[in-house]
Amino acid sequence: MTKAGTTVAADPSPPALRLPRRRGVELALIVVAVLLSVYGYCAVGLAHSGTVPPGAARYGAGLGVLALLAHCAVRFRAPYADPLLLPIAVLLNGLGLVLIYRLDLETPHDQAAPAQLNWSTLGVALFIAAVLRLRDHRVLQRYAYVSVAGALGLLALPILFPAVNGARIWIRVFGFSIQPGEFAKVLLAVFFASYLAANRNALAYSGRRVWRFHRLQLPTGRILGPVVAVWLLSVGVLVLERDLGTSLLFFGLFVILLYVATGRTGWIAVGLLLAVVGAVAVGRLEPHVHSRVEDWLHPFASIEAGLGPNQLAQALFSFAAGGVLGTGLGLGHSILIGFAVKSDFILATAGEELGLAGLSAIFLLYALLVERGYRAGLALRDPFGRLLAIGLASIVALQVFVIAGGVTGLIPLTGMAMPFLAQGGSSVVTNWIIVALLIRISDSARSQYDGRGAP
Repeated sequence: MTKAGTTVAADPSPPALRLPRRRGVELALIVVAVLLSVYGYCAVGLAHSGTVPPGAARYGAGLGVLALLAHCAVRFRAPYADPLLLPIAVLLNGLGLVLIYRLDLETPHDQAAPAQLNWSTLGVALFIAAVLRLRDHRVLQRYAYVSVAGALGLLALPILFPAVNGARIWIRVFGFSIQPGEFAKVLLAVFFASYLAANRNALAYSGRRVWRFHRLQLPTGRILGPVVAVWLLSVGVLVLERDLGTSLLFFGLFVILLYVATGRTGWIAVGLLLAVVGAVAVGRLEPHVHSRVEDWLHPFASIEAGLGPNQLAQALFSFAAGGVLGTGLGLGHSILIGFAVKSDFILATAGEELGLAGLSAIFLLYALLVERGYRAGLALRDPFGRLLAIGLASIVALQVFVIAGGVTGLIPLTGMAMPFLAQGGSSVVTNWIIVALLIRISDSARSQYDGRGAP
């Protein structure tokens, strides 16, 4: 009401802003990913025999159906999810199938691609089930102690079975084998995220100062003790099983989440110091690890001794032969690496046949996958979701660093599977579960905004 007695209408509220769902972008990128995978499959056949492989159509149709079903699940249940996560997973998984099929042509007595395709199908099925059934990632916080009990049980189970290639990390029954440690890392990420989210304030502000280090303040044992005990138990079991790659991954995951929960950079310094001390101790005391350190320090020693190139030297030769643009799919000689060429050393095949350009593209895909996971976590309001997203993305980042660093000679080699690329059913299934959880978290992160797009 104005002084003249007239009524002034209230200012209309700003129109609601509808967040773009971008499912059409996701579908287009999935189509591109499937076509690139089919092209690689055909290129391998043309290079090997001069004809398109007879199973190219079935491979393309199978991969396309799996990707389409996964896309429909995301469109139906997680419409605001990040549109890049699923296409990246499809492309990496498709490229891994192509590389394994390419190596199968050199080893007709040892065919791994059909089994890998079956495991990929199971992984996508679990991905769809997780997206459809898990409507809120915060439900997982209720099962923190169930998760840690399951993780420790899975880690300890291979002790009851014979060692394979010097490590007790496999369960083999009637020709069927799984690696329980792959599933345990997701369960431990859930536990670490839940516990640290519930005690983040106490971890950051309580405790006592370390002697002469006034800026270094440790939390009380009552707060830090349980999570440290879980970490020590998991790493101790892995050391007994000689699975040092996974133990390094768990250590890195623990330090990263502790830093994110507390915001204290001192934990990074402490983590690096402990990692160096532990690596030196294990490298000197454990013969299996010591031999890998010697191979890392002197990769061409076996050649100088007249014994021929070892696996690391042959991998380095493969990278060198690839050059910038690569020899072309199906035209490399990485099969000379021998044992573990389809698992630990599959990156050497990619480096030789796709060259530095193709290898850089693969690393960029991994970097983008990790970055989108971090972005989803940072956009969330709840501490548990933030820590879980960062933990899951860090698992992928740590795996890529440890494997790529070992194969390229940057760090000593440790036996792990390159996410989605390498042969390994447990690994590919676990990575699909990780992507499903990241999609659920990214959907929650974007859908938490109101109609005006304000947090």
